[in-house]
Amino acid sequence: MQISFSVAELATIVGAQQIKGGTAHTVTGIASLKDAGEGDLSFLGSSKYRSDVQKTRASVVLLPLDFEEMPAEDQVFMLVEQPSAALALVCARIEQALWPKPEPGIHPSAIVSPSAKVEPSASIGPLCVIEDGASIGAGTHLQAQVFVGREAGVAADCWLAAGVHIASSCQIGERVRIHGGVIVGSDGFGYEVVEGKHTKIPQVGIVEVQADVEIGANATLDRARFSKTVIGQGTKIDNQVQIAHNVIVGQHCILCAQVGIAGSTELENYVVLGGQVGVAGHLSIAQGVQVGGKGGIAGSLKEAGVYMGNPAMPYQLERRIIVLQRRLPDLFKKVDGIAKELESLKKASAD
Repeated sequence: MQISFSVAELATIVGAQQIKGGTAHTVTGIASLKDAGEGDLSFLGSSKYRSDVQKTRASVVLLPLDFEEMPAEDQVFMLVEQPSAALALVCARIEQALWPKPEPGIHPSAIVSPSAKVEPSASIGPLCVIEDGASIGAGTHLQAQVFVGREAGVAADCWLAAGVHIASSCQIGERVRIHGGVIVGSDGFGYEVVEGKHTKIPQVGIVEVQADVEIGANATLDRARFSKTVIGQGTKIDNQVQIAHNVIVGQHCILCAQVGIAGSTELENYVVLGGQVGVAGHLSIAQGVQVGGKGGIAGSLKEAGVYMGNPAMPYQLERRIIVLQRRLPDLFKKVDGIAKELESLKKASAD
């Protein structure tokens, strides 16, 4: 899709606090600083790319408020608080045009129980199934083949991509975005050994997803054994994340791809888990904890900070251990040498 923004339109969208320079070009594309050409919009998202600003051929560049240099001829610098967030505002405007919200109503192929409640302003796509007692809020859009189980609720202004499964009694808050293939409310993985056999423990709780959460493709959120599995307001979950039964995730957490959290663990607010982090069950993770990719959390983390490794430990300690590990071959050589010298001394004294 071709885009077209004047400098004045962009300034309004991003809330530019200062504009330097001028250009005769209309913005018709978005590109990185290195790849941008005439007619492109770019931005400085990280200070490590600062040197690329003076080399870029972009017609308009979004820059932080402390950027003091001047643009080239036929180029505009727009100063904003957060360039990356400002670019997101532009992309949101483009997204509205690319994927316009469908007209309200229920597609003829959808199956909606007579006892379900669907607000008139909601949009129900082809082949959706909405079971007894379920509710769909105002302005919510369900794409094709979304399943909403008995007594489940999806609040106002949500967006559920094709193939999403909301199991019975689970509750989705306002303005939640759920991408394709997500299952909310699959059974928790619970078994007891009875007479030598793994016997299933019924999982009779629910999942509660609070407002403004986003859940990436093919993530799985297990229903609680009893009570609730909870995803706190504003939390963002990446693709292929597994959240087990009775897990409590606080507000505004970030869970990156392939994170796995075992049952009954609690994350406080603003926790960040990098890709493939594994968290054991029945733990507590303090507010503000950040764990680097592939970290393994085997015990509760009670203080905010950056952790790395498996088992996860404070970042500086983990770095020191890695340095020492690299020196182990030399250390063993020295130990072997000392052992040989001692053996020689023992023989000499015996003679």
